[in-house]
Amino acid sequence: VACSKLTPENYSKLKMSMPYDDVVAMLGKADKCDGAMGINDCIWGGEKKNINVKFLNGKVIFFSSKGL
Repeated sequence: VACSKLTPENYSKLKMSMPYDDVVAMLGKADKCDGAMGINDCIWGGEKKNINVKFLNGKVIFFSSKGL
């Protein structure tokens, strides 16, 4: 699994209102993204180790991590 970008260092670089393209540039393409009504919920990684980011109109509104 190519999880080399799932690091505490990269997680600490996430900021509120960060554009989607900047997050993808830092973490790579999301492993899963679901969206509805302007909100996208994207996950990088798997069940045990991941970074979860929610976007509203392409800007970060929430982020969390597991197992980093």
